[in-house]
Amino acid sequence: MFGAIIGDIVGSRFEFTSAPKAGFELFTDECNFTDDTICTIAIADALIHKKDFKQTLHEWCRRYPDPMGSYGNRFYNWVRSDDPQPMGSYGNGAAMRVSSVGWLVDDFDEVLEVARQTAIVSHDHPEGVKGAQCVAALIYWLRTVRIYKDDVERAVRRRFGYVIPSLADIYKIGGEGHFDGTCQETVPMAIRCFLDAHSFEEVIRIAVMAGGDTDTKAAIAGSIAEAYYDVPNWMIERANSYLPHEMSVVVEDFYNYLADNCRG
Repeated sequence: MFGAIIGDIVGSRFEFTSAPKAGFELFTDECNFTDDTICTIAIADALIHKKDFKQTLHEWCRRYPDPMGSYGNRFYNWVRSDDPQPMGSYGNGAAMRVSSVGWLVDDFDEVLEVARQTAIVSHDHPEGVKGAQCVAALIYWLRTVRIYKDDVERAVRRRFGYVIPSLADIYKIGGEGHFDGTCQETVPMAIRCFLDAHSFEEVIRIAVMAGGDTDTKAAIAGSIAEAYYDVPNWMIERANSYLPHEMSVVVEDFYNYLADNCRG
């Protein structure tokens, strides 16, 4: 879960600016959590405490109506509605909030079903559902060692049909100012950022330097990376310092629940 939160915070200050160069400072006063962290916290809260996904997501987003970077326009309307309904979206919001499913569910078919449930409350387009399922499945596969890193590209293509672009292509379109706002774009890009790195920190750096939707791409890549690499304690401490107390409580509940109930 901290994998997603760290990626979100580090990427937050570059979302609407030029991508940084190698060696950029990870955490500064210009960073903050965004909607990615809020929604990630909400889904984890619902899973751990057996709450309704739609209601919990709606409540958390209502508590933080104006996060750094704001919500996407359609999701912002979803948040503002008193009775929000699925909006046929395939935006990458479905994939950036799902990481806890890959950790807290111990059966693969159930991982897919629960990931679907987290998506359809707002992002019920098949591509939105697939993006959420892919991220959750990949976390599950890696943290239970169902597959190794070298197997990821083949497994993702076989099960979800994603073709993983090269890092050169990702950097090229990011450098041209393209903003990857859909699951079918961002999820394969985030997977490549994970595949081409050799540590958790490098995953985050590669994802942010790729430009575009930097916070979401780094959140997804970071969530995958946490299932494979150790996350440095100093990064966890710095990221936690940006979170309100009520979010830190949910994060602590998540890791306690994981330690007590889940395998892998």
